[in-house]
Amino acid sequence: MSDILEKIIAVKREEVRAAEQSAPLEELRLAASARDLRDFVGALRAKHVNGQAAVIAEVKKASPSKGVLRADFQPAEIARSYAEGGAACLSVLTDVQFFQGSAAYLEAARAACDLPVLRKDFIVDPYQILEARAMGADAILLIAAALEPGQMRELEAFAHSLGLAVLVEVHDRDELAHALTLKTPLIGINNRNLRTFETTLETTIGMLDEVPEDRIVVTESGILSRADVEKMRALSVHTFLVGEAFMRAEQPGAELARMFF
Repeated sequence: MSDILEKIIAVKREEVRAAEQSAPLEELRLAASARDLRDFVGALRAKHVNGQAAVIAEVKKASPSKGVLRADFQPAEIARSYAEGGAACLSVLTDVQFFQGSAAYLEAARAACDLPVLRKDFIVDPYQILEARAMGADAILLIAAALEPGQMRELEAFAHSLGLAVLVEVHDRDELAHALTLKTPLIGINNRNLRTFETTLETTIGMLDEVPEDRIVVTESGILSRADVEKMRALSVHTFLVGEAFMRAEQPGAELARMFF
């Protein structure tokens, strides 16, 4: 685990302890039961059936490596723009300290359109999964670099028990081997090196032969141009999680449509 990831995970555990005091589990369960669910995996597959790229478009204000990506940050407007641009799903950062995210951003983005939404955060405890369901998420992210294989399986089982989809994210072949022990079809391959923050599409390309055909490869980070999209689609990678390229554009949805359709 990289130094920055260790720091983030330590903060997450502190946040969970604090949250459990302010919003007990039973309170969250009630809130979660009042939320509807949208089919995250189904939305991706619907694009594939139509021969289109399935884009998980990210609503992201800032990152530790790049700082603020979008000063005029309006989650609802961004979500509507993505929906108009042809996105299959949304990904919304809810981490406050490192990405300047918020649960309120997820709620606003989801209310603004009909797209299923991934809670993008560092999940280390079942409490966060119930929290995700209560805020309206349809899917969660599990990061293999941050979790033991047994932890991932337990967290996935809890997410599935709540009806949530799971995107498991890997950075290398060892993590991929652990991820493939999960039931989820969604295998995210992050092209960003967690230590150097450099990106290369070769990370995804180098692992494609290890991913069974019944899984959906989601290539993440470093998709910055139409040429990048065409390169990945030529290799039968048709699902993309993209944030930075859209967040820097004046009209995020228009940039999505330009790159993908």
